[in-house]
Amino acid sequence: MINIMPKRFLSLCFHSLSTDWLVIKKPELKGKAFVLAIPERGRMLVHASSKEALDRGIFPGMVVADARALFPSLEVFDHDPQLEGRLLTALARWCIRYTPVSAVDFPDGIILDISGCAHLWGGETAYLEDICFTLRNKGYSLSAAIADTIGAAWAIARYGQGIRIAAPERQRECLLPLPPASLRLEPNLLQLMKKLGFKNIGQFIDLPPSTLRRRFGEGLLVRLGQALGTEYEFVEPVQPVKSYREELSCMEPIFTLTGIELALKRLLEVLCRRLVKEGKGLRTGVFSGLRVDGEIVHISIGTGSASQRPSHLFKLFELKLSTLAPGMGIELFTLEAPLVEDMEGVQESLWDAVNHDQQAIVELLDNIAGKVGMDAIHRYLPQEYHWPERSIKPVPFLQGQPDKPWPSGISRPLHLLPQPEPISVMVHLPDYPPRHFRYKGKIYKVVKADGPERIEQEWWLHNGPPRDYYRVEDEEGIRYWVFRLGLYGEGEPQWFLHGLFA
Repeated sequence: MINIMPKRFLSLCFHSLSTDWLVIKKPELKGKAFVLAIPERGRMLVHASSKEALDRGIFPGMVVADARALFPSLEVFDHDPQLEGRLLTALARWCIRYTPVSAVDFPDGIILDISGCAHLWGGETAYLEDICFTLRNKGYSLSAAIADTIGAAWAIARYGQGIRIAAPERQRECLLPLPPASLRLEPNLLQLMKKLGFKNIGQFIDLPPSTLRRRFGEGLLVRLGQALGTEYEFVEPVQPVKSYREELSCMEPIFTLTGIELALKRLLEVLCRRLVKEGKGLRTGVFSGLRVDGEIVHISIGTGSASQRPSHLFKLFELKLSTLAPGMGIELFTLEAPLVEDMEGVQESLWDAVNHDQQAIVELLDNIAGKVGMDAIHRYLPQEYHWPERSIKPVPFLQGQPDKPWPSGISRPLHLLPQPEPISVMVHLPDYPPRHFRYKGKIYKVVKADGPERIEQEWWLHNGPPRDYYRVEDEEGIRYWVFRLGLYGEGEPQWFLHGLFA
């Protein structure tokens, strides 16, 4: 049997969003009477009033000249029509810390789907108090409510008269004393219901649906059903902002390589300034362009170590810019750093010498990797194993720490085969090096040889025969690393080629 978790929603209502934001931005306005004004038909009208202005009878919709006649020292600020939308979006994204589903409820609210979240704060009461307390500390005045439906939570948050949490499946009781306006009805419908004497939802909630539809239309039934939970209501959650992302919009579509390069350089400068300020460095970057036909084109880079230098990062992108097809033009550029790392100290040295420019080496490796691919460059570190093929491990360049220092005083080939390859040899005496050997059908005559060097297997891993390694040189001066597996007199030994010297 599957138990379906009941839905629970939280509605936040900001009473004076724009004026609260202005006080947060300009603390000197706290306690003063001011308004935000917008032009309309040649006049300036009050769009929003501070609490002190409201106390003096200055309400939204009033002409600014009349407001100043009431209160000559009234401060007036121009209102940005997009302000509320930006603020609600930013606050909805901030609320993602409380629930993954947070949506803007324009013009003054936010809707949160809190199903399965409240228990993390110790219950719905503690959950609600934590959100409200934090937002009020930021400077916003608000009310909030929790219910089974979006419509009920919205209604209680604005008209609840002290009710903050509707018990599960009890939203009907909470809605009965609320006015029709709590159902989010159109103004003309509210006027009609007022003329007919409906002062609260309880006066008409039990009337037959056919009667309500005939008198007030389908809109009332839909809103009533959304509040009671019999009608489905969808919210579109906001998406969290990616941490390291910059955008550049264009007045006209850009389709030339020069214009694309200029856009990339500008975005790199902005992003790198932020990275430097926060002590971060870019490890992967994605440069994208939104074309006028709606298609998105992009290129990406990776670095061997964290970087904050715009010039170096531009060179990495520059290698791929020719593959960025602008089509009829790009109207929006974005630069994103999905992976960043802390830059707290000097990068790890590539070798023991101290006179090398480490930054230059790192950038050289990045440039090479940009042409041949990040997977084509590796660094090898020593491991605690005896047999040569297991004594090293490849890692991405500039990453990893060795388990032990590289051994000194012993000779090893520059090129080590991944696995030893069998050869046939001719030897004079058991412990002598081969006089010649056959490898892949070709016979190599040995003119010089040195050895043997015995390498045993790790006793805790295997109990097999030892290897006796020889360094041999053929007639052409090429030196090889060969070994005998096993001992004469203890079976038939096998010979292998394992590497080549420089």
